[in-house]
Amino acid sequence: MATAKESGRNYSQFACIGSGFSAIALGATLKRWYGITDIRFFERHSELGGTWFTNTYPGAACDVPSALYSFSFEPNPDWSRILPSQDELWKYLKGVADKYGLPPKMTFGVNVEKCEWVERKKRWVLHVHHSKTGHVFHHECKFLFAGAGQLVTPREIDIPGSENFKGPIFHSSKWRDDVDIVGKKVIVIGNGCTAAQIVPSIVDKTKHLTQIIRSKHWILPPIDGAYTDAMRILFKYIPGSMSIQRLIIFLAAENELRGFPMTASGDRFRQKRRAQAEDYMKTRAPTKYHDILIPNFEVGCKRRIFDSGYLDSLHSKNLTLTNESALKITEAGIETDRGFIEADVIVLANGYVTNTFLGGIEVVGRKGTLTQHWESFGGAEAYNCSAMSGFPNFFILLGPNAATGHTSAIMAAENSINYALRILKPVLNSPEGVVELCEDAEKRYVDRIQDDLAKTVWNSGCQSWYIQTRAKANRTWNAMSYPYSQAYFWYRSLFPVWGDWKIAVSPDPEGHLPFYSFILKLRPSG
Repeated sequence: MATAKESGRNYSQFACIGSGFSAIALGATLKRWYGITDIRFFERHSELGGTWFTNTYPGAACDVPSALYSFSFEPNPDWSRILPSQDELWKYLKGVADKYGLPPKMTFGVNVEKCEWVERKKRWVLHVHHSKTGHVFHHECKFLFAGAGQLVTPREIDIPGSENFKGPIFHSSKWRDDVDIVGKKVIVIGNGCTAAQIVPSIVDKTKHLTQIIRSKHWILPPIDGAYTDAMRILFKYIPGSMSIQRLIIFLAAENELRGFPMTASGDRFRQKRRAQAEDYMKTRAPTKYHDILIPNFEVGCKRRIFDSGYLDSLHSKNLTLTNESALKITEAGIETDRGFIEADVIVLANGYVTNTFLGGIEVVGRKGTLTQHWESFGGAEAYNCSAMSGFPNFFILLGPNAATGHTSAIMAAENSINYALRILKPVLNSPEGVVELCEDAEKRYVDRIQDDLAKTVWNSGCQSWYIQTRAKANRTWNAMSYPYSQAYFWYRSLFPVWGDWKIAVSPDPEGHLPFYSFILKLRPSG
């Protein structure tokens, strides 16, 4: 695989920022569809995998069934569990990357700091910085994809005094294996999906674990379980069995979408789920914690948690659950509004910065930066969750509004990739070919999707990472959620509205335009 010096090569037809699920799906699909292998990946970490490489905290696992949280074109009959662990997911991802010959095309340990469209060349120029040596090089590409992911930047600790703490303090996404928690007093801050996996995994190792919760979450019964040898044999040797399983799980997940619209039928569905969750939480959690655990907002307003042993772990005599407000971190622990909590180790499970994308990379298009472009709308946005006007030959994978709260993000990534590659097909062999979204199409799409999101459970009043209040937009802005079904996303990606795009195809050396140019002239305007 390439080093940070790029082996002297500074151009590729395609370039992708990141090397996680979305990036690997892009590389594999390019090869499967068009036989294209001229792509470079730029990854800031030391290995491929994205979130499934970096998140190695105890208990790290997927909360979407593996049959759905995997590539549609690479089903895996050998999953050990319905909800696989971080290690198993990473090995699956590495295996797919190896199969399609992608690791040699990856450059690790680098940060793409800036991407700039050069009109004269009809190319993107990437400014790439090697994090260890400080070496900076430029890389040019015809088509640029950003596959950095949605949850990239950990939230900073917002409790004063962290510099005074004498012990280790770290975010869950940067778990320190060199820190021994055995026999230690540990504080875990947060109680979302990550904390619900960490706490049951470490509580019995600690002298005492205190979990400071800041908000409540609906916790649903577990959906995990081990696959038997017989099931794995069935999936491996019976043609179509994995496709049927995937379809069944997909339909079950899509059924949950019924609870997201703020309609009478949606309310009835949510009430059933609420009764189910409340009964489960009261049955499994200690009675003394019911008041600080059980929410009073709509199911689905915040990301739901499928229990993986968390509620049972709250019965441990090693554990204290509290909703005290953390006021200040001292050298020996945390001062709260009700007293003091001693600690040897502090773990931050407080999530990520959301409603922002690209991890701070500056993207400069024809009319300015992507940050300026998004500010003009009032928040991060993208047509069909992947494209913006003024940024030709550029697509974001798992971009604004791509993911949903009820099904697999991998499906959303594949939909985005399939859409982008259909749009790019007319210009793949055109030396100066350019595709660019029409500005009016972008505005129509963004207005529609934000209006429809306002009618969903995500906007029903709870405080969640899905939404932000944007004064300039004069409304609550949600750049994280897709308000429709993934089946609809697939349909939109299957049949592009060509009238929403400006496509310039250059002639061949003999001056002839390809057949596609005739088709594109017939596209409807607007």
